Amino acid sequence: MPAPPLPVAKGEEILSLLPGMANRHGLVAGATGTGKTVTLRVLAERLSRAGVPVFLADVKGDLSGMALAAEPDEKMLERVKRLGATLEPSGAPVVFWDVFGEQGHPLRTTVSELGPVLLARMLELNEVQEGVLALAFKIADDDGLLLLDLKDLRAVLQHVAERASELQRTHGNVSPASVGAIQRQLLALEQQGGDRFLGEPALKLDDLLEVDGRGEGIVNVLAADKLLLAPRLYSTFLLWLLSELYEHLPEVGDPEKPRLVFFFDEAHLLFRDAPRALLEKVEQVVRLVRSKGVGVYFVTQNPLDVPETVLGQLGNRVQHALRAFTPRDQKAVRTAAETFRQNPKVDAGVAITELSVGEALVSLLDAKGTPVPVERAFVLPPRSRLAPLTADERKRVMRSSPVKGKYDEAVDRESAYERLQARAAERAAEPAPQRGRAAEPRNEFADTLGAMAKSVARSAGTQIGRELVRGLLGSLFGGSRRR
Repeated sequence: MPAPPLPVAKGEEILSLLPGMANRHGLVAGATGTGKTVTLRVLAERLSRAGVPVFLADVKGDLSGMALAAEPDEKMLERVKRLGATLEPSGAPVVFWDVFGEQGHPLRTTVSELGPVLLARMLELNEVQEGVLALAFKIADDDGLLLLDLKDLRAVLQHVAERASELQRTHGNVSPASVGAIQRQLLALEQQGGDRFLGEPALKLDDLLEVDGRGEGIVNVLAADKLLLAPRLYSTFLLWLLSELYEHLPEVGDPEKPRLVFFFDEAHLLFRDAPRALLEKVEQVVRLVRSKGVGVYFVTQNPLDVPETVLGQLGNRVQHALRAFTPRDQKAVRTAAETFRQNPKVDAGVAITELSVGEALVSLLDAKGTPVPVERAFVLPPRSRLAPLTADERKRVMRSSPVKGKYDEAVDRESAYERLQARAAERAAEPAPQRGRAAEPRNEFADTLGAMAKSVARSAGTQIGRELVRGLLGSLFGGSRRR
């Protein structure tokens, strides 16, 4: 039996999101202050109530209140009455995450999991520097060196620089200047707090796909107000997470409801200054992740922030008011109006500039996957508290978290840094050869055994490296992820 529709807005009648169509992606757009965040909240609440886990970024720090029931004031009660709706105050099961580990459970991945392509984007490397970084990953793979955190990557880059003349014969020129530039960018990333994102224990995706004891989907709230100060880190992190979901989840076709719905707030940061090759891969992942049961909803001020190839894949749309003061604004209004299925009762191009706060043009998919004609409607009030949690309230929620204690303490196991340090110590301890002394007779049998042992060790190390060193978006980047 299909899951019941999820009421979202009220026009001439109630407009509902069908759970079976929620993985067909969506767009929530509108100028600042028009109601995008409340719409995001309402969608997340309805999905959670239907048993769908949600991941969203709290970029302004005002979504934490979703953990507690609404406290209706006179204004909200008047709005409920005007819409002829009902209000059932209730909080959602919330798990707080924070890359910096301050307002939620630490959220980490390893350098290997992130991969050289996304890391290069995060570090804003040029093409030559990106090639050197990719070489460092390959050398780590070949030598069985685990890349878990930034000090591992720094050690491997230094190792590559020391072998520059040897590597030049097989891999081309390795410029000390390029290595130095990458090291400086790593230092800048560390100063922004990026080193807390890279390490262990790494996030297990299954922890984002949980439901609580009542069957409600967990709402995973990423504290992103501080993360947004480093926009490349923010967008790269969310793109990594989306690519991991695509890579790991099995095909499910069109389920009765999604396995997860992913909200990408401030979506323009993903596409700003992105190279064409990366945009093509984002388009592919958005198109293909639907069959994994994942819905992706982009939240942004202007629909022009999203490339047309991606915009065309977003079936469920809620468009709040736009301003039309500049030629670009006027183009955005036309673009938004043209993407809706037309309704003779609604002039979308005119309505977009007239919408009041909380009002939107809404077009959701019907049971056949076809957009319904656009309607002018008011988004229904949220069930959860609009005010953010206090510090004490947040701590209480975290104490009852299903992942309490799982990620809170960092782990630093032996990896590339420790292995390379040990090798350097071994070389330093070797006695220097003495001049004029007769060479010791060689034991050919022992030499043969030693060579065989080294070969086996290298093979094992290479296999470990190949299993752990992973590139961006898996096979979509030409098979950079090896099994």
